[in-house]
Amino acid sequence: MPKEMKKVILQGIRKTLLADGSTTKVELSYKLGISFPTVSKLVAQMEKKGELMSVGLDDSSGGRRARRYAYNPDYQLIAILFLEQTETQYMIYNVSGEVKERGSCSGFLQDGIEALTDQIESLIDRHPGIRSLAFGVPGSVNNGRIIYIPGYEKFHYFDLKSAIEARFGLPVVVENDMNAAVLGYYKKMEFRNDESLIYLYFGQNGPGAGILVNGNVVRGSTSFSGEVSFVPLYDNRSFQEAIINAEGTVTVMREGIGADAVSRLVAAFTAILNPNAVIFVRDEVNTELLKSIELRSASYIAKEHLPKLIVSDWKEDYLNGLKRLGLDLMIRTNDD
Repeated sequence: MPKEMKKVILQGIRKTLLADGSTTKVELSYKLGISFPTVSKLVAQMEKKGELMSVGLDDSSGGRRARRYAYNPDYQLIAILFLEQTETQYMIYNVSGEVKERGSCSGFLQDGIEALTDQIESLIDRHPGIRSLAFGVPGSVNNGRIIYIPGYEKFHYFDLKSAIEARFGLPVVVENDMNAAVLGYYKKMEFRNDESLIYLYFGQNGPGAGILVNGNVVRGSTSFSGEVSFVPLYDNRSFQEAIINAEGTVTVMREGIGADAVSRLVAAFTAILNPNAVIFVRDEVNTELLKSIELRSASYIAKEHLPKLIVSDWKEDYLNGLKRLGLDLMIRTNDD
C-alpha cells in the first residue's frame, strides 16, 4: 500500500473512532469507502501497537458477531504550552481530554529557549506517552516561525517549531494566541461551517485579533493577519495608539477616544468581512462599554449590517484552541 494512502486511511480511522466513540471494521469500511480487507489489516496493526482496543462484541444479527473497537485514550498524550510574558503555562492531556498534569514554569520569553527545552524534557520524563506538542505564542507565527512579537524583538524570526522538533523528535504546531482563541471559541460553540468571527483582545503588549471566515482561521499571505495595532484609524494615530496611553495602560474602559477607536474597528471589520460576531475578552469590557461601542459603530455603518458583540473567557477559548490543534496534529502523525 502506498505510504500516502495508508496515512490518509489511518487518519480517517482515528477521526471516526474519536468522533463516534467506537466502531466495527464493517462500519469503518463503509464510512471511509475503503475495502474491508484493507481496514482489517490496519485495525489489526493499530490494535497490536495498543492504539486501538477491543470493547466487546455487537449483538448477533444472524451471523458472526462483529467486534467493536475504540481508540485507546492514553496511547498518545499531548502537551500544550502557552508562552506568556512572565511564565509558561502547560497542560498534558489524553485524546479524551483527560488532564494528566497542569502547571507553570519560568517564561520562555524572558529566560530563553534553554529554559523551555529543560521544562519540556522534564514533562516527557514524567509522561513518556507525550507524542506531540502545541505552543501558543503572543505574536504572529508563520509555519512555526515567530515573525512578530511586540516587546520581545530578540525572538523575531525565531523558528520555534524547527528548534523543538530537532531537539525532541516530536511533531510540533505553533500558533498565534488569538488564532487559537477564535478557533477554540468556534469549536466550543459548534457553529455552522459558514460562520465568520472576529476575536478582539486589547492586551497590555498591544491589541490583536483572531479572524475566522466561513469556519476557517485566516492567517493571510504572510501570517500577519489580526495585527490590528497597526490599523490607522485617525490622521495621526493607529488603533494601538488610540486605546493605550503613554504609560502603556489600556484606556478603552475610561476614555471616550478608546471606545470610539474600537467602534471604528468594528465598523471596518463589518465593511470588509461582515462577520457574524465580534468576541471581546470578558475581563476587558462591561455591558455599558459594549452598548457604547454598539451605538458608536451604528454611526459609522448601517446597524443591520453590524455583528453581534459578545463576551467570552479568553483563557478557556485559547486553551480549547490549542487542544484542538494538538489533537489534529496527533491524528496526522505516527503513521508508520
